[in-house]
Amino acid sequence: MQRGGWRIACVVVVLAMFGVACQGTSTEKTTPSPGANATFTYDVNSQVMIGWDPATGYSNEIIAMNNMYEQLTRYNSQTQQVEPLLATSWTTSSNGLTWTFTLRPGVTFHTGRAMTSADVKASIDRTIQVNGGASYIWGPVKSIDASTPDTVTFHLKYPAPIDLIASADYAAYIYDTKASGSEDLGKWFEQGHEAGTGPYTLEDWNKGQEIELRLTSFPDYWGGWDGAHYTRYVFRVTPEPTTAAQLLRSGQVSMVERMTPQLWQSFQGQDGFQTTDDPSWQTLLAMLNTSAGPLANQSVRQAVASAIDYPGMISALHGGADQISGYVPPGLWGHFDDLSNPVFDATNAQQMLEQAGYGPGGKAMDLTLTYTQGDADEQLVGTLIKSNLAKLNVNVDVRGLAWPAQWSKAKSSNPSDRQDILLFYWWPDYADPYSWFINLFHTESKPYFNLTYYSNPQLDGLIDGVESQAATDRPSAIDTYKQMQDLLLQAMPAISLYTQVYQKALLSSVGGFVENPAYPNVVFGYELTPQG
Repeated sequence: MQRGGWRIACVVVVLAMFGVACQGTSTEKTTPSPGANATFTYDVNSQVMIGWDPATGYSNEIIAMNNMYEQLTRYNSQTQQVEPLLATSWTTSSNGLTWTFTLRPGVTFHTGRAMTSADVKASIDRTIQVNGGASYIWGPVKSIDASTPDTVTFHLKYPAPIDLIASADYAAYIYDTKASGSEDLGKWFEQGHEAGTGPYTLEDWNKGQEIELRLTSFPDYWGGWDGAHYTRYVFRVTPEPTTAAQLLRSGQVSMVERMTPQLWQSFQGQDGFQTTDDPSWQTLLAMLNTSAGPLANQSVRQAVASAIDYPGMISALHGGADQISGYVPPGLWGHFDDLSNPVFDATNAQQMLEQAGYGPGGKAMDLTLTYTQGDADEQLVGTLIKSNLAKLNVNVDVRGLAWPAQWSKAKSSNPSDRQDILLFYWWPDYADPYSWFINLFHTESKPYFNLTYYSNPQLDGLIDGVESQAATDRPSAIDTYKQMQDLLLQAMPAISLYTQVYQKALLSSVGGFVENPAYPNVVFGYELTPQG
């Protein structure tokens, strides 16, 4: 589980760019009434709170932040529509350059302040100014007006689907920018504070501990607490999947985010448990170091890609993965089924390695591969890659690291400290393929998520223009995404290994759970219903 970690059903985004309007209603507030099974415990395999600032958080914290914070809108994977959340309706001008949102009345921050349009403007303005994490999503915004207390207007530099952008799983949170008083807000957040509007508020944070995070119901939540709800939400970190399965069997956790396919299958059809099995937009990538070492050679990268037994990998994951063509997952526009992905061809791989001076008859190649400790799928994939390449005189040192350490190693300013191969998950920041390309493959002067260190001015130019193109000429944007993927498959800075199939196991007493690919691995606690 990492930002490059989470998952559900694939959908195609079809948004009307002009004349859009959507309506919603508020719910009367009531006092929480706990009752039986009021605590939901989500068992995950890696540290949750990598960062606390809602403007810059861009990793595992997604699963917690989307329960403490809210956006103006939310993408519904079942209806394939953007729906109201903190905004109840919105309209856009005929040229797509002006968007006006009407805000939900009666919304209160966890700090006790009532939310107004000025707070919405202040939140997004600060996120843009801080310029971290996924703040790039607001790139089309020229200015924001809080014209009345209950309306906020976005003025754009170029047409863009702001209703969709406002639903993003990162950087679209609305928060109380006055929460820290005279103290620096960023420092205040990173001390372990939050200032959201969501149904749950922070109760306890224990960094590095197994019970890392406890949330409790926010009494003044605008949605109210009438009916069956979990009023406490606990995040438990269990790196070992066998231990996680034992915790679920004993009822100490309510849901396990990820375990091995074999362990997951052991819960199928068992009394007291339920399982879910959903395709996702989450892809596992092997990020290859294009700046240093043997993989700086394009033909060596192509050889490594040809040496991997993809059908064997999919088979070994026992239904936990689907093959992928290109980098954009099936079900998301910009995906193509017929791209020239690498195929398993050990003979071709050997020939290319020998031409570069490596291979069985040449000098040995030594590579370091890192994966996220506790992720059984990544560990298996790393072992399979090691086995495949060993036959070609390529020695792969496979290392499991905690995600923060793995990411830190990949971002090191010292190129000699970086790994050669980084196993890394990616998913979209909102329901659009743009996230893959602007983050993973656009030139970066300082590594952040372009952890292949790849730079191609031609590709950069295509990426820089595709977002505006998508808003005005979707067919042309689709062609651009194909061109970008063709360039990448030739250069091979990263191998797109597969899309993950989300296999979750949970207690049968947990009702109302629905996966959503736009919010990978997020379990919206407020939508769950404790039963029995």
